[in-house]
Amino acid sequence: MLLDGQPIAVENTGDKLLVELYRRYAGDYPKFFKMDTLSRLGFMAAEILLQKEKVEAVIFANRSASIKNDTDYLATIAEGNYYPSPSLFVYTLPNIVTGEIAIRHHIQGETAFYILENPEQLEPIVQSQITCCPTPILAGWVECSAPNMFYAKLQIIWNN
Repeated sequence: MLLDGQPIAVENTGDKLLVELYRRYAGDYPKFFKMDTLSRLGFMAAEILLQKEKVEAVIFANRSASIKNDTDYLATIAEGNYYPSPSLFVYTLPNIVTGEIAIRHHIQGETAFYILENPEQLEPIVQSQITCCPTPILAGWVECSAPNMFYAKLQIIWNN
């Protein structure tokens, strides 16, 4: 795990890594423990970056939307086992992570989550946002296809 190109020492992997980071960098947002893995990942990546910075918009993307949580939710409505889980259902939308970040950091600008083929497709979207609204933006790729298979690369982008 890197922050500004420098390694951050961690002891855990997967979901336990996200809890470790939460306890180290946030610790005061109990709703974290209700979140799905994608939301936890994006939330914690944002927490680390936004410790000393303020942004006015959040723009994320990935390729798999909320597939990990969608699969978990589907299991609750399987034939012969129909017990839909409201707590899982809310996270079947990938944009929930941008909303959680906006709530936590009082961001009132744009929040968006795009489903794209690759991270390079996000750049023109971010550039168009910078052009129309020259404020700092938290942008990046947040991917989670399984509880222990996730990736986040976020950055704060300023209009220079």
